[in-house]
Amino acid sequence: MKTIFTSVSFTLLALIFCSCKSSRSAGQSRGIEHRIPVLLKGDFIDDYGVQYRIDDSVWVQFPQTRYHILLADTVAQYLIARNDKGNPGDQGLYTRIDYMLFDNMRPFLWGFCLTVYNANSMEEAVNKAAADRQNPRDGCNGFPFSRMKKQ
Repeated sequence: MKTIFTSVSFTLLALIFCSCKSSRSAGQSRGIEHRIPVLLKGDFIDDYGVQYRIDDSVWVQFPQTRYHILLADTVAQYLIARNDKGNPGDQGLYTRIDYMLFDNMRPFLWGFCLTVYNANSMEEAVNKAAADRQNPRDGCNGFPFSRMKKQ
């Protein structure tokens, strides 16, 4: 009886270990991170003259809009954030920020689209259809991606 109990215990522990390990690996392979790509960090100005300060936890669009970054999908190239309660609109709701890198567009290195900025849940923001990166001139809900350059 003791042998069966030990064998069952070992099997259960092995299953738990394997499921935890495979779960972690699946998330990592999808590119889900708590840190945003280095290229997106810093002080920026877009092609409309709006200034930004972006780090791993907060995306600030001056003068008074803040998005608290909850996750970054580095494979699908989007961020999910919660709108600050002090924002002028859509306080406490969720935003999906799709981004893309640019080639041959210096000084603009990357661009972004506020794909959805008023989702009721993080899941709703994640599941929103991605911006059209194949058409950056009108792939952001009919508008161009905002192009970003370092300040």
